[in-house]
Amino acid sequence: MFQANLTSVKIFFFLGFSHYPKVEVIVFVLCLLMYLITLLGNIILISITILDSHLHKPMYFFLSNLSFLDIWYTSSAFTPMLANFVSGKNTISFLGCAAQMYFSLAMGSTECVLLSMMAYDRYVAICNPLRYPIIMNKSVCVQIAAGSWVTGYLTTLVETVSVLQLSLCGHNIINHFACEILAVLKLVCVDTSMVELIMLVITILLLPMTMFLICISYAFILSNILRISSVDGQSKAFSTCTAHLTVVVLFYGTALSMYLKPSAVDSQEIDKFIALVYGGLTPMLNPIIYSLRNKEVKAAVKRLLIRNPFYTALISALNNIGASTLI
Repeated sequence: MFQANLTSVKIFFFLGFSHYPKVEVIVFVLCLLMYLITLLGNIILISITILDSHLHKPMYFFLSNLSFLDIWYTSSAFTPMLANFVSGKNTISFLGCAAQMYFSLAMGSTECVLLSMMAYDRYVAICNPLRYPIIMNKSVCVQIAAGSWVTGYLTTLVETVSVLQLSLCGHNIINHFACEILAVLKLVCVDTSMVELIMLVITILLLPMTMFLICISYAFILSNILRISSVDGQSKAFSTCTAHLTVVVLFYGTALSMYLKPSAVDSQEIDKFIALVYGGLTPMLNPIIYSLRNKEVKAAVKRLLIRNPFYTALISALNNIGASTLI
């Protein structure tokens, strides 16, 4: 059987959901909506945290990083798929496939580390409130964020290079809608045990280990909250953690089901739908969850709207109309 190195392949073809034409149209519409909402929601959230000085805090600095990460991840995964559906080509070049595989995996890896660092931030804020400004100063926050990005990018570089060095058996048809690393690995006909071992070690470091750190942080947080005598104090402490915990459950639930599922459970169609949730639904819900569950973000939106001259003029006009109606 003819074998070719991955780097010698000029073009790849995506199967996507071509076996189900009606489903493919529905998936396209849903993905387009999720992508647009993700862009809009995360751009608005980043803008609010930059424009409102009340949100210049470590929590919102990390949240801005998360929003930027979600925009980049969704764009790398969904933009080629949406373009291919419109053009009807369902193809991608080798360099495009390698870039998509690298950046989408790097964004997911970075988010694992970043979410665990956000849990640590909540731990310091609730368990050491007096020392919080000292511990989580600007320099430390920048170092933590930079460390998350570097860790995600370096670990992904190791995985991507390991896969791209393998040989194919003349196949260049990817049974997926994107160059997802597990889907590309299925094209390989040589022994992949070493690559799978590398991926397993990195996955364990990035998923269960970071999840363990999050659990430890929230165990200390819960213990501290239960010692608060005031009901209002407990409610406020819980409210600051609820949004982050919701995002953690959504992200890790889909990530674990994709990358650490038993080998006996191997269905490409299920993997595709999990990838849609992992790559589209979670980034779309992140800004919504943080906005709806966060009083500070709501207050910041109101302040920004009130400072807007158009909004102020509109409110004044409405008040005048109301007053004249009463007269």
